[in-house]
Amino acid sequence: MEFKATDIAAFLNGEVVGNEDVKVFNVSKIEEGKPGTLAFLANLKYEHYIYVTKASIVLVNKTFEPRKEISATLIKVDDAYQAFASLLELVQQAKSTQKTGVENPSFIHETASVGNDIYLGAFAYIGKNSKIGDNVKIYPQAFVGDNVTIGDNCIIYAGVKIYDDCKIGNQCILHAGCVIGSDGFGFAPQPDGTYNKIPQLGNVILEDNVEIGANTTIDCGTMESTIIRKGVKLDNLVQVAHNCEIGENTVIAAQAGMAGTTKIGKNCRLGGQVGLAGHLTIGNNVQIGAQSGLSSSVKDNETLLMTPAFNIKDAVKSAIIFKKLPELREDVIQLKREVKSLKENK
Repeated sequence: MEFKATDIAAFLNGEVVGNEDVKVFNVSKIEEGKPGTLAFLANLKYEHYIYVTKASIVLVNKTFEPRKEISATLIKVDDAYQAFASLLELVQQAKSTQKTGVENPSFIHETASVGNDIYLGAFAYIGKNSKIGDNVKIYPQAFVGDNVTIGDNCIIYAGVKIYDDCKIGNQCILHAGCVIGSDGFGFAPQPDGTYNKIPQLGNVILEDNVEIGANTTIDCGTMESTIIRKGVKLDNLVQVAHNCEIGENTVIAAQAGMAGTTKIGKNCRLGGQVGLAGHLTIGNNVQIGAQSGLSSSVKDNETLLMTPAFNIKDAVKSAIIFKKLPELREDVIQLKREVKSLKENK
C-alpha cells in the first residue's frame, strides 16, 4: 500500500513543496522518520527535527517557513496535526478487514433484532428484545444484555459487557473489557454495622460519537440514567459512578474517577487520576490537571490544579513556595535567633 505526494496533497487540499512523485508506505514520528514514511510538524518546539529527519514527506502548516535546507518533501496544509489524523484514519480504513457475518458459537435471542452488515464474533451474546443497528461490529466474548439498544456503525470490542436496558448511540466505540451499566456503589449502613445493598434500577445512556476506553466502568443510575453526552471520550480505567452526567465533547484521561451524581459540563478536560467527590457540578470549559482532587463545585472556564484543587495561578505560586520551604524554614529559624539576641541585649 503506497501513497504518492500528489495524491496525499489532493486528499488534504494541500500544496506540495519538493518532489511530487515521492511515495510513502507508512507513517512515523518526525524524530524517528525513515525513508518511505510520512511525518508531521505541528509544534515548532520540534522544528529542529525537520532538518535532519529521514522521512520522505512531512506535513507542515501553511505558515511554516524553513530556516535551513530540508531534504524531505513538504506538504503544506491548514492544520498539520488535523491533516495527519485524517491520514491515519485513511490508513486504518485501508488496512482493516471489514468483518461481517455471524460466527459460531454465538447467541442471538429470538426476540432480538439485528441490522444489516453486522459482525458478531464467536461466543458473543445478544439478549432478548435487544436492537442492534446497521454495520455494527461485536467482537468475540462480548455480552449484550436484555432490552439494550445499539445504534448504527458502532464497534463493540472483545469482552465488553453491556447490562440490561442500556442505550448506545450511533458511531460509538467501546474498547475491550469496558463495562456499561454495572451496579452503582449503593449500600445502606445498618445498626449492627453491616450494609444492605440498595437496588440499582436505572441504566446508562451513551449518545452519539462516544468512545469508551479499555476496562472503563460506567455504573447505572440508582434510578433514572447515568448519561454520557455526544462526543465524549473516556480513556482506559476511568470510573463513572451512578447518576453522573458528562457533557458534550468532554475528554477524561486514564484512572480518573467521579463519585455519584456528579455532573460535568461541556468541553471539559480532566487529566489522569483526577478525583471528583459526589454531587458536584463542574461547569463548561473547565480544565483539571492530573492527580487533582475536587470536593466542591466549579464554575465555567476554570483551570484547576493540586489536591484539594484550586485556581491554577495560586496553585503554581503554592508549588513554588512549597519547593522553597526548607530554605524558608532556615530563614525563620535564623530570624528567631536574631530576635532573641536583640531582646537579650536590651
